[in-house]
Amino acid sequence: MTILVTGATGNVGRQVVGRLVTEGVPFRALTRNPDKAGLPAGVETVKGDLARPSELPLDGITSVFLLAVLDADDAAGLARQLLAAAPDLRRVVFLSSDAVTARRPGSYELHLAVEQAVEAAGVEWTHLRPGEFMANKMMWAGDVRAHDAVRWAFPDAPGSPVHEADIAEVAVRALLDGGHAGRAYSLTGPELLTHRQQAEAIGRGLGRPIRFEALTYGRARAALIRDVGVPSDVAEYVLGYAAQHNEEPPAVSPDFERVVGRRGRTLADWARDHAAELSPARPDEA
Repeated sequence: MTILVTGATGNVGRQVVGRLVTEGVPFRALTRNPDKAGLPAGVETVKGDLARPSELPLDGITSVFLLAVLDADDAAGLARQLLAAAPDLRRVVFLSSDAVTARRPGSYELHLAVEQAVEAAGVEWTHLRPGEFMANKMMWAGDVRAHDAVRWAFPDAPGSPVHEADIAEVAVRALLDGGHAGRAYSLTGPELLTHRQQAEAIGRGLGRPIRFEALTYGRARAALIRDVGVPSDVAEYVLGYAAQHNEEPPAVSPDFERVVGRRGRTLADWARDHAAELSPARPDEA
């Protein structure tokens, strides 16, 4: 058995790589630039681009942790080509999106098309449908570092962001264990927290108070574009979800606990894990 981890240097893929190292199973980590991957020593890191599936090192690959090519004109077609080019393939774990479950227009269509391509490939499949990643909270990092504050819209809109390590943990269980074929797992964090409460949770993780400063939709959008460097369409997408949750609170899913057997990581845990990125620079680092 050899696993191919696509997107091996991404927020989730890097965590999948780390867990597979711990499991001691053979795998290949796929990245466009192995020299800059920064993966653990001894990992078989291979060069490849999901946009060119015919060139990927798929010989002997029996399982794939699959990402969609989000900027492709035909992401499902690329997935079909990859799956067809792996003659020994038996299992695919696809990192999809909870947008498929919610059927949010303009957001779910690409992931649904890739899910359908995977299901039609004649292999064991498992879809992971995470909601908001805790990693998205890095858009607040500048204000957290400089002002001990979260500046954002919709202060009382709830969310249940999920730790990237929890997504990876479910992915690895689905790659290695039986009983997950034909399942689509909705993955959230263990808590439903308003944006005010999320700021407080980040503060608990960092060991210092983080206050919340409410912005209008327009000011939040402008700050994302100007200060964080987020493209305007992505800023609208992110704030659109916040606006939706302000009216339609998301549910906390039990799927992580059902698969792994314990409660998921909290936002305070995530902040603690990323304390170096969320804390002011020391004088010797300035």
